Amino acid sequence: MVKLQNLKIDAARHFVPNPALAILLTTLPLHTILKEMKKDFEKNNVVNNEDVTAYNINTDENMNGNEHLNEPVVDETEIESLKEQIAGLNDRYLRQAAEFDNYKRRTAKERIELMQTAGRDVITELLDVLDDSERAQKQLEGTSEIGQVKEGIGLVFSKLRNVLAGRGLKSMEVLKKDFNPDVHEAVTEIEAGPDMEGKVVAEVQKGYYLNDKIIRFAKVVVGK
Repeated sequence: MVKLQNLKIDAARHFVPNPALAILLTTLPLHTILKEMKKDFEKNNVVNNEDVTAYNINTDENMNGNEHLNEPVVDETEIESLKEQIAGLNDRYLRQAAEFDNYKRRTAKERIELMQTAGRDVITELLDVLDDSERAQKQLEGTSEIGQVKEGIGLVFSKLRNVLAGRGLKSMEVLKKDFNPDVHEAVTEIEAGPDMEGKVVAEVQKGYYLNDKIIRFAKVVVGK
């Protein structure tokens, strides 16, 4: 009986700090006192858990307390590996930048050389025509035979046309064709009858294609 009374007093003192009140509670049944102790324990446990959750325990001064707690710590080997990768990428970038600069200088030089010698092949082929023209000029100065002069000039013109045609030059055929502003440039209009209305009556200046691309429009007279 004394042991039960002492147990009741100890249980009452657990959650009532005032000794007088604790002794007063010993008049209650033991199961009532234990029930109150259980409630008190559960209450304190919940409060403690909330405190632990709210408490920020991250020791990294650059992060909020309980953030990234489960992330693995990067070891020194991984850091060194990352440093090597960064150094390799930087070296690769520098080499590619240097190669690109060399490429730009090389292409700029080639472009200048191409502009300076773009017509070299054509000019070389035209030198033969120039030689024939000089011979024809000498012939004109030393003869009075019109037949020979005409023949010589005709050969020079034919050779010139063949050289240019071999380079893709082609003249436009415009006479009696419907006027087309995409390839023709009208100089004027004249009365030409109903059959020639809207057609090319005369050619003032020949038009040319170079490899099927227009390099000069034909200047024409259009009938109305």
